[in-house]
Amino acid sequence: MDRFRELSTFVAVADEGAFNAAARRLNMSPPAVTRFINALEERLDVRLFTRTTRQVALTEAGQRFHADAIRILAELSEAEASATGAHDAPRGDLRLTAPVLFGQRHVAPVLRDYLDRYPSVTARALFVDRIVDLIDEGLDVAVRIGDLPDSSLTATRVAAVRQVTVASPAYVDKAPVLEKPDDLSAHRIVLSMSASAAPTWRFIKDQARHDVPLNPALRVNTMTAAIDAALDGWGVTRAFSYQVCHELQEGRLVEVLAGQDDQRMPIHLMHSEGRRAAAKIRTFVDFAAQVLRGKADQFLALG
Repeated sequence: MDRFRELSTFVAVADEGAFNAAARRLNMSPPAVTRFINALEERLDVRLFTRTTRQVALTEAGQRFHADAIRILAELSEAEASATGAHDAPRGDLRLTAPVLFGQRHVAPVLRDYLDRYPSVTARALFVDRIVDLIDEGLDVAVRIGDLPDSSLTATRVAAVRQVTVASPAYVDKAPVLEKPDDLSAHRIVLSMSASAAPTWRFIKDQARHDVPLNPALRVNTMTAAIDAALDGWGVTRAFSYQVCHELQEGRLVEVLAGQDDQRMPIHLMHSEGRRAAAKIRTFVDFAAQVLRGKADQFLALG
């Protein structure tokens, strides 16, 4: 127990950068905090902190020990949760993130159905078009679209998407011929800056890359605005297939330059806890994976 208190006290001092602040956080007296740290340093025979009149900072050895201390405390908390049954029945607050349109159209319905099945779970959803660090922002699950960098996160692949170039049937009927990517130069282009900051669209066919420079007639900062412009017959835009799958199915948009890009981008469910994940995470990932895999063809908008 003393070692647990030492670790908890050490982490609090490191996080707060002061003995007094750590004491308030732990509801201990400052002398007690000092005694625990002194005892820990004496037992390890290493200096963990440098102390000044204004600040307490980790030494190099203290920084290494801090990472290990956090891991040990987390594993202890995990063991206690498992022993008390927290891994048996999903409960608690599930926090997840996904790209905006995919989250709104596909993750939110899955999440509502999941909460209906597991009423002891509540949820918070952050839909943003940026890569969110799960640990830094305190999130449990992320939906990621695209190739994954090397990561310690656990990834479950559920489907794939592709990029599609689209316009309304009315636009296609009156516009110049559009059979190959270079024909885009004769067309009115609507560019979503959220999808690409550079005025270029990349086509990859049989592993050969072709970058087409654009002179956009309209630039917007959301994909929704670009799709709306295309729906109104105003011009040509490019989107992920999942973003326009309903519009293509309903015939309100048509794919132009079909077959000119065969690249596929995977969709993954990501979490950081591996096989030790709490029940709320494991059950949501399993539930969402089953539902999203059932929509794999829809996401690709293949007809």
